[in-house]
Amino acid sequence: MPMSPLVFITGASSGIGQALAQQYFFEGWRLALVGRRAHLMQAWAQERGLTPAQCRVYGADVADHDSIIGAAQACLAELGLPDVVVANAGISLGMDSVEREDLKVMAQTFAVNNVGLAATFHPFISAMRERGSGRLVGLASVAGIRGLPGHGAYCASKAAVISYCESLRGELRGSGVKVVTLSPGYIDTPLTRQNRYAMPFLMPAPDFAKQAVKSIALGESHRVIPWQMAWVARLLRVLPDAWFDRILQGKPRKHRVPSQKGGPKN
Repeated sequence: MPMSPLVFITGASSGIGQALAQQYFFEGWRLALVGRRAHLMQAWAQERGLTPAQCRVYGADVADHDSIIGAAQACLAELGLPDVVVANAGISLGMDSVEREDLKVMAQTFAVNNVGLAATFHPFISAMRERGSGRLVGLASVAGIRGLPGHGAYCASKAAVISYCESLRGELRGSGVKVVTLSPGYIDTPLTRQNRYAMPFLMPAPDFAKQAVKSIALGESHRVIPWQMAWVARLLRVLPDAWFDRILQGKPRKHRVPSQKGGPKN
């Protein structure tokens, strides 16, 4: 009897990562769940009665290269080569370049959202290329299309995710390995509930996960979810700077780290 396909998901302790894990579980996949809060992922698996053959939990921090690569190597040894790797772990922290300490916020954001994403993919690329199949999935954001006040670190990091995944897709063209970029709009998660500004087309995380899993299976190069935000993204790309600046004038900024609750969502 053939073994069920395997998905490796970072940032799986809550939010989008957990919703993706739930959707893949519904569809009969084996799960390799990765995050800093291993106890939450373990509790989630136990609540659903998942066996070690169905789900393995790996405690790791994507900002620590040895940590995430170690989790990937453990997955390869215990469960085999995943069919899908989802680099979902990320953080969203407000910053103000006037404040010197916020330079550390930017460095932390890039360490998790960008270098951590590349470190997540790294252990699997050669084996997937040799096998001739696989999906490497990077979680970007509509916020990567245009910069938002107070959100410089996050917007820049998500723009970098889009460009990085595009570069990697070119490098792997013809190998059978697909690189999929997902750009969520506003998704209802513990992270977005901290926002103090309007969130149009707010989407439940399970609904996002259903659409995301379909896009991953199709090997779509870049998908914005929900579809309404895809049209917003197209408009933002062509909107003149003066109009864009006028729209944002006086709108609430992303709050800075000292006023934030919680931390990385991985």
